[in-house]
Order: sequence, then C-alpha cells, then structure tokens
Amino acid sequence: MKNKHISIMAGVFAASMALVSCSDSFLEVKNPTGEPLEEYYTNETTLNEALTAAYAPLHWPDWDGTAYNDLTVDAEIMGDDFWVGGSSITDNQHWHRLFNFEADGNNTLATLWGDFYSGIKRCNDAIKYASWGGASESFTRSMEMQARLLRVYYYNILWHYYGNVPFYLENLALPYTAPQLTADEIYDQLLPELEEIIASNVLPLRWPATEAGRVSQAFAYMLYAEMVMYQNDTARYPQALTYMKQIISSSDYSLNPNFANLWEESGEWCSESIFEINYNDDQAQRDWGTPLAAGGSVLPTLISPNSWPGGDGWNGGEDGWGFLPCRLETYNMYAEGDVRRDATVWDVRGVSYQERYQDTHLWLAKYRPYSDNNKDCPTSKNLNYNNNKRIYRYAETLLNAAELLLHTGGSASEATGYVNEVRNRAGLGSLSSVSIDDIIEERHLEFCGEGKRYFDLVRSGKAATVLVPDSYGYRTNSWTPNKKHIPLAQSELDADPTLVQNNY
Repeated sequence: MKNKHISIMAGVFAASMALVSCSDSFLEVKNPTGEPLEEYYTNETTLNEALTAAYAPLHWPDWDGTAYNDLTVDAEIMGDDFWVGGSSITDNQHWHRLFNFEADGNNTLATLWGDFYSGIKRCNDAIKYASWGGASESFTRSMEMQARLLRVYYYNILWHYYGNVPFYLENLALPYTAPQLTADEIYDQLLPELEEIIASNVLPLRWPATEAGRVSQAFAYMLYAEMVMYQNDTARYPQALTYMKQIISSSDYSLNPNFANLWEESGEWCSESIFEINYNDDQAQRDWGTPLAAGGSVLPTLISPNSWPGGDGWNGGEDGWGFLPCRLETYNMYAEGDVRRDATVWDVRGVSYQERYQDTHLWLAKYRPYSDNNKDCPTSKNLNYNNNKRIYRYAETLLNAAELLLHTGGSASEATGYVNEVRNRAGLGSLSSVSIDDIIEERHLEFCGEGKRYFDLVRSGKAATVLVPDSYGYRTNSWTPNKKHIPLAQSELDADPTLVQNNY
C-alpha cells in the first residue's frame, strides 16, 4: 500500500532547501509565512512537515538534478552480477570507472555526499524543532526517534561508500566544516546512538498500513545487524541475533508466499516488507526542472532496453537507457526450478530493439518498467515509475539470523531451518546443514539486484577473489582492500582543504 503522506514530501522544503555539501553553507530554513521558526513549529501539522522533509532525501539519489546515482545501480556495478551498460563506456563514466576499480575524485559517487548530508541536516532540524514542544509528548518522542534513526541510516550509507567522512550531530555554523573521522570512528559514534534509539522502544515494530514508509523498530534492528555484520563486530553479534529473533518471533512479518509478487505493486508493503522507499506516479510533481519534488523513480528507465518495440506489459516506443544489463552467468547461477530466476532476470533474448553497450538482452526484472506503473503520471513518465525500492525484507532477517547463529556457536539446525524457509519459498529442496559460505550464496540468489551483493563480498572476505578481471575484457582490474572506500569528490576536497582523500 502506498502511503500518500510519507511518500509525497512537503513541497515547501524541497523548494527552499538546496542540495548542498557538508562543507557548504546550508541554506536557512524560512517558512513561507515569514514567521520565526519558533512560532511556526508549534503543532503536530507543522512539526510533521519538518519530519517529512527529513525523509525526502531517501528519494533523491536515483536522479537529483546533477547525476544518476541510484543506490541499487551504485552497489551492483561493483559486484559480479551486472555490467554497467549505457550508450558507451563514457556514458555515466563514474559508474564505469567504479566498476573497474579505477575511480578518482572526478569520477566517483559525488552527489551521494550532498544528498545524504542534506538528509542529516534535515534530521538535525527535525530533532531541534521537536524539542521546542507544541505537540504531545508521544508525538515529539516518535518524531525525535524517527529523525535520529533516519540520521543513522544516512550516515550508514556514507560510511559504507566513503568510510572516512565528516561527522556531526548538530548543524554547523561558519565555516560549515566538521571533523573528518575514520570509518572505525564513525562506526563507534553510530552504534551507541542506534542502541539508544532501540532501547527507547518508542517506535513500533511495524507501523499500520496507513503509515507505511516510516522507519520502525524492525528497521532499526535490521540496520543494526547490517552495520555490525559489515564491521565484523563479533562482540555485538549476539545482540544482533537477539534482534533478528525478535522480528522472527513476532506476528508482524513473514515470507510472502509468492516471490515474484514481491516486485509487483500489489506486493508492496506485504508481510515480508520491513522497509521500502515509497514512490508514486499519480500526483507526481517530479520533472526535469524539479528533480527533488515528490513523485516516482527513474530506476526502471535507467535499467531497461532502449527503443523497446512493445509487449510484456511495456508499451512500444517507451524509452530505456540500457544501464545495468544482467550477465549471462547471473541468469545461469539459478538452479532449474528456482522461481527467483525469472523474477530476478527479465529475459528478452529474441526481442529486437536498439542494443546499447554491453547489452545481453537480460535485465533486472525486480525493478523493470511496466506501463501500468507510470500511467497516472502527469509529468515526465521516464522519471516517475511507482516501483517502491525495497530496503529490508523478512528473508534477510532469516538469513541474518542463520549467519549470526553459526558465528556465535548457536544451533546449526536452527540456522539450517531459517535458510530452508527461504529456499523452500524459492521452490528448492531443503538442505541438511549449512555453512557460512552456503548462507552467503543463498543471499546472492535471494537479493540479486537489490544492492547487497558487493557489500557481502567485502565483509565476507571474498571480494579479492571474486571481483577480478573477466573473460570479456570489461573488468580489467581486481578489487583490493584499499578499494573498500571509494574516493571523495574533488569538489568536496576543494571546498574543505582539511578533508583527506581515501587511498583508493
């Protein structure tokens, strides 16, 4: 179910707050009535505007008016399941350079920095406004914890990609710079913050359908597990496992019986969904001149074939840009009878269209375009598909729990049972036992195209042996440990001379 309130962000904030970097002067927030902020944020309606604005940057990375940096594409191009594609090797060259592990300050995910530091700034604003009062204690506590949890999530993305980033929990004054912490220091700041949010127990494990799109206690649990597992923080593994079991033992979440349905509009916010980023085509305000306005996603346009002749639910004449073609090896890794193959890979071999660079006629089906998914869009349809982005699913809870059980010396049979739940839903037989490698491979099959594979390879120590030159001559370099954190943008280094570039 689409939540119109959370997914349609307050236009006044999108218009009045520019996309800025940490080292730039953040624009002051001015409400349209001219009242002082202290007199404006005095009730639940206006406070909710500030909170809604803090959610808005979740929507921005796919295209923020400067670059295409959808997080699914960003992560998958550095993995082993997809090519970059596009019109040529110079089309969105930063993706091609990252794919080949040869990025630099001028070819990196530059706009993620501004997108998510804007999110952090808005979260800090929301936390401050909530402290002014004017609403019930329950409302302001929920507002505060939602904003704090969102802030951890924004930092989590920056931490995953850049590692060593400026850190602050209160908005900056002149000269608008903050100390750059190491990746380990960032982690050491974020985990106590996340633990405090969880301990408050303010947020529900699952919001009612009318509020779908808000971060929840289950979201916090999944974020916690993701971060401690990526950090290989074994001391926190037992707590992460406890959180996974709390989700499993609740009645709020379960596997959706039909894997393919997960990626249909009717499957959005189903029993398996722990968190999705909502996108809407109806009432869409997003257009070429208003990229940060509420609306839909450009991801289906980015990752679909060019000059499609029509058919298979997508009208003829619609435009795809040919990024992220699926490798043949990815299609072939699925066992016969695994329902995830056809739900993950859109096989259009035999269909004639305008081929682009690295085209395999295999595409990511999970976010593929359907004409029904942008039919109600009043603006540019290419930018406004209503495909929600799935962030955390219950299947990941099960596989996290299985992996954590094995790491902590827990029940091997219980771990195997969790993995078999996922396998059985996929139409596969049960395993008698599982290893860590089995679980990593099950994650590979289950989450292909969801932006998790690259980070799984890094945290499991497999990246150096898997991310190596291919037989096609596309990837000619190998991943090495210094590639874990991508380069900071040169524009940020120029704006703040105290920043230190990653040794990429």
